[in-house]
Amino acid sequence: MLSTCYTFSGYNAIDDNSNYLPDVRQTMYAGDFMKTILITGASSGIGRELAVQLATEADHLILTARNADRLNELSAMLSQKCDVFVVPCDLSQDQAAEFLHQEINKLGLNVDLLINNAGSGMTGPLLSQSIEKNHNTIALNISALTDLCSLFAKDMAERGNGKILNVASTGAFQPGSYIAVYYASKAYVYSFSLALSDELKNSGVHVSVLCPGATATEFSRRSGKADIKNSMSADEVATAAIRGLKKNKVIIIPGIGNKMAILFSKIMPDRIMALVVRKIQKKQYEDFKYSQK
Repeated sequence: MLSTCYTFSGYNAIDDNSNYLPDVRQTMYAGDFMKTILITGASSGIGRELAVQLATEADHLILTARNADRLNELSAMLSQKCDVFVVPCDLSQDQAAEFLHQEINKLGLNVDLLINNAGSGMTGPLLSQSIEKNHNTIALNISALTDLCSLFAKDMAERGNGKILNVASTGAFQPGSYIAVYYASKAYVYSFSLALSDELKNSGVHVSVLCPGATATEFSRRSGKADIKNSMSADEVATAAIRGLKKNKVIIIPGIGNKMAILFSKIMPDRIMALVVRKIQKKQYEDFKYSQK
């Protein structure tokens, strides 16, 4: 559902009185890339943790997701640190990216850092899955992300500066048996991000792609599988993402275990990796189904 309503909370972060600004915000900008930050999928998980950590470094946070209540709760929590704007939006809908871009233009803000974190997916055999839900996954993970990059990267290129962080997955490097559409969508995000990074390398716009592995968020339950043991926390992933952004890394892989998993994926034949992924994902899928009985 698209919404034409947004809420605002916080003090006037652009006031000339620098006493309103925490000291860290006066020293952390690299080309002011953190002045205005847009985070999609900000109501939970990695997106929420990115908002929490970046609130101390930004002048303006723009948060979007479907769950307006959660966004407003987060906005209230962060409003003493920076200006927070809430724009509820279902990015899986047609024209949603254009709607979001227009709403931000109405606010009179220029997005310096775009974080495409919103995503969805389903676990289980493809033939058991809803075609409509898989269409929503493709619309959100691929179409909306592509459209938002097109719209905001153009604005950034015209100004000569800006950053984009697209959230992919370690699954981008593996055939995703029992989670096929989600993994394939993340392979697109990874490839697209590297290509866009190359296209924009002389424009002043830097593109990074984040490739987390299993993370302790609500994603597993929503996708229909049990949590994977020893998952990283969303807080740890967000910290790694911000560190990579500040270093202008193109590929950001949080955690040694995830780096090793990607290296393993590159070494092993794809057909072997499909069997490995199937073993893991099928177990998580069946464990979740059993827990629901």
